[in-house]
Amino acid sequence: MLTVSNVDLFYGAAQALRNVSMTVPEGQITCVLGRNGVGKTSLLSAIVGQQAVKSGEIALDGKAMGREPPYARARRGIGFVPQGREIFPLLTVKENLETGYAPVKGAERSIPAHVFELFPVLKSMLSRRGGDLSGGQQQQLAIGRALVTRPRLLVLDEPTEGIQPSIIKDIGRAIRFLKEQSGLTILLVEQYLDFCRELADKVYIMDRGEIVFTGVAEDLDREEVRRHLTV
Repeated sequence: MLTVSNVDLFYGAAQALRNVSMTVPEGQITCVLGRNGVGKTSLLSAIVGQQAVKSGEIALDGKAMGREPPYARARRGIGFVPQGREIFPLLTVKENLETGYAPVKGAERSIPAHVFELFPVLKSMLSRRGGDLSGGQQQQLAIGRALVTRPRLLVLDEPTEGIQPSIIKDIGRAIRFLKEQSGLTILLVEQYLDFCRELADKVYIMDRGEIVFTGVAEDLDREEVRRHLTV
């Protein structure tokens, strides 16, 4: 579904991505692993259109996205859950979810039932302000907001960061459900090795802005693979 070909990305004189190429197969979970500062978030920023690439190409369904802005990519079917959640703290849970209507046609502007099936706590807190939720609840809200956009490709940037273990399990179950029951294609950036191993069909490891390993989840137990993930 998604193809990244020979992408270079710079912040001023600093190069964040170096000749990065990868594919995200339709209906599968693809995980990108790596230590802090190796370019994982920069890769996602390029995919969703928040950062322009210097060279290379990113294509969805075989059609290059060029310099399309984030809202155009959202209309193409890319849903994004950013690192740090970035919910609106002064809006209610219901209002936060409704911000996902932006790329959706008028007749489809409703909150899908499976959002509350996956995250029932959101239904019980619809009138509560987003900023009053716990970190784990905010993460569920951020995923729910992305699902409101009716994505075909869901992009998640470290959804387990700073989250308590019970919520991590809930998020893992939700991701697996979205793949198996909804056929959603998922691109997941993580540092939590076990979370990735349990969910991923395909794995990439990044180091210093480059892809240094491509394989399957079972390969993550190999010593030479773990070397790229230890500090």
